[in-house]
Amino acid sequence: MAHGFKKTRKGIVGRFEAPEVQLLQKLFSDVAETLEPRARPDEDPLAAMVGIDQDASEPTDPALKRLLPGASTDPERAEEFRRLTDRSLREAKIGALKASSFALESDPVTLTVEQAQDFARSLNDIRLVLATRLDITTSEDAERVGEQVDFAAVEDIHDYMAVVYNFVSWLQESLMNALLKTL
Repeated sequence: MAHGFKKTRKGIVGRFEAPEVQLLQKLFSDVAETLEPRARPDEDPLAAMVGIDQDASEPTDPALKRLLPGASTDPERAEEFRRLTDRSLREAKIGALKASSFALESDPVTLTVEQAQDFARSLNDIRLVLATRLDITTSEDAERVGEQVDFAAVEDIHDYMAVVYNFVSWLQESLMNALLKTL
């Protein structure tokens, strides 16, 4: 079983069993794939290089909408902001997810403060996706999902996602506590 993250003299250290590493790497990969910007053959290469996406629009997938929320209640401002930042935000999130997945290759996982911050952001992105899929919108919903912590009691995909959500939440909490000790 995973031993949450701890602050040590060597950095922020966590220990995981092989199935936990595989699960986390799959989650990091799935969220990164969800964030991949659409490639278009007629795209301006210079605009793409500096992060501008002329055709960026609000995502239709509710989970993606939580990862990339609108920046304003004014539709014109929100659209302009999205056009200027959507690609770079996606790429930054994908980079953090890939770096976090790569960090899991070492045993134990030893992170610098900067790596731990990326790892925490990646775990948060996973939690946002899972929370959307689990329809967590109120504290009562969170309490209901929070009760499901036993992989042996999983009966369907909803139960499985709930247990994974709780594992990722616990892991993120241990990481944040370790990060707080670096201040």
